[in-house]
Amino acid sequence: MPMLASLYFSFTDYSSLDPLSKARNVGLQNFERMFTGDTQYWKAVGATLYFVLFAIPLRLVFALALAMLLNVGRTGVSFYRAAFYAPSIVGGSIAVAVMWRQVFGTEGLVNGALAFLGVPPRTWLGDPDTAIWTLIILAIWQFGSPMLIFLAGLKQIPAEYYEAASIDGAGGIRKFLRITVPLLTPVIFFNLIMQMISGLMVFTQAFIITGGAPLDTTLFYALYIYRRAFENFQMGYASAMAWVLLLIIALCAAIVFKSSSQWVYYENKEE
Repeated sequence: MPMLASLYFSFTDYSSLDPLSKARNVGLQNFERMFTGDTQYWKAVGATLYFVLFAIPLRLVFALALAMLLNVGRTGVSFYRAAFYAPSIVGGSIAVAVMWRQVFGTEGLVNGALAFLGVPPRTWLGDPDTAIWTLIILAIWQFGSPMLIFLAGLKQIPAEYYEAASIDGAGGIRKFLRITVPLLTPVIFFNLIMQMISGLMVFTQAFIITGGAPLDTTLFYALYIYRRAFENFQMGYASAMAWVLLLIIALCAAIVFKSSSQWVYYENKEE
């Protein structure tokens, strides 16, 4: 029912300040306005895509690197696994977002460390060039969930493959490229889909830490929907934006699924 209501609202000028009976059908005007008359909309699209383009690959690379370290470790693995996973549990919380805002504040921990080294402080959250990177770093820090999935995938790779490669004289890099990566591609595919979807829907961090500032450089798509719906009370327009976001997610997922036949290797797949 909520999805059907949202679909209906997307074709109306419904305002949450007015009774539903006053909502008028405006056809495709909300979508036309979105694509041709709303410059902030395209800023939100650009900021979101920029975030996804950098945060998701870096998070996956970092998660894979830590998973490989844990996979070869012998002592304290359970402790480190829990410690590394913790940021994924609390990273999306309001408390962590508030803490992150303090860390990168003008009197925060980062500027304090720079001052100790004799480097002038910066307004990390007020600079259009650095504000979005504070959020990207936070996203990378939340690597625990994909790390555990990578670790589970690494545990499934038979040790005999590496032993045979060693006998043939293969080094560590060659083993990684010829054995680990191909056999891990189904896990990479799954992590990529899940992290891409979460990246396109990122909201809490930008809402608490930057509020979309400065100059809309951190005005992510979901945050812009929130603004239109609950600050400007343009529920019809916000609903139209939400449906476009759903289509964007579906399109991105479809592209990844379509391309998977070219790079995802399934060991038991019949020829």
